[in-house]
Amino acid sequence: MRKVLTRLLIPAAVLILVVVGTDFGFAIFAEYRMARSVRTAAHLHFDPWVAILGFPFGTQAARGRYQQVEVKAGGVAHPVVGKASLEATLYDMVASPKSWLIGPDAKLTSARLESRIIIDSTHVGRFMNIKDLLVEAPPNESDNATGGTTESGISDNHGLVFTGTPTAAGLDKRVSVSVDLSITGADHTNLVFTATEVLTGPGTAEEPVPDDKKAAVFRAFSTTMPGMKLPFGLAPTSEGARGSDVIIEGIASGVTVPLDGFRQS
Repeated sequence: MRKVLTRLLIPAAVLILVVVGTDFGFAIFAEYRMARSVRTAAHLHFDPWVAILGFPFGTQAARGRYQQVEVKAGGVAHPVVGKASLEATLYDMVASPKSWLIGPDAKLTSARLESRIIIDSTHVGRFMNIKDLLVEAPPNESDNATGGTTESGISDNHGLVFTGTPTAAGLDKRVSVSVDLSITGADHTNLVFTATEVLTGPGTAEEPVPDDKKAAVFRAFSTTMPGMKLPFGLAPTSEGARGSDVIIEGIASGVTVPLDGFRQS
């Protein structure tokens, strides 16, 4: 009896492995083709990272409806900050024209679209002329197990910790400052940094600032960064820190966007 079961189970197991492997292979190829399409449509110099999530892929492809698609491109040339990272997550996505291989001319309809632009500490620091800048989430969120106040792990936009040497203020030592973020402008693409207070104590540079230097320090850590356009042109819904990066996110429901809208600048 055991031998009979073994003879039956082995072919079944092999068949399952072949089916799963085939499905996985088609998914990888579809991701590769979509990455190439995003590269072409968005005029990138490299293939972005694309993931089509959910199993089985074949069922999603046959229906032309995908549970979740993620597109990420790091180190994209940006006219204001030099380089930025772009991310988009599309839920319950349908591509037009319908095809399991999404082309550069495709339009994507998504039940929920999340769009993000990310600037790391280095490039924020270069923009501010603070070469050793480090950005951190507000202290009360640094140990938060959820990683932030949003599902994407983005912190609150008030009380971020900026640490660096503000040479423009006449200081040659690293100081820590509390900074608030906000969005302004008619097209909601200006990211405003507003320094509010000098921070000392654990987790900071622990460097006090003389009263006569505080105004200059606040000016050094305060600026407006224009041209922060989100992938697919979404309006920002939150801004904050994630890790050591500054990140702006927009979320919209029931939208249709062209694939070439992934990169806006």
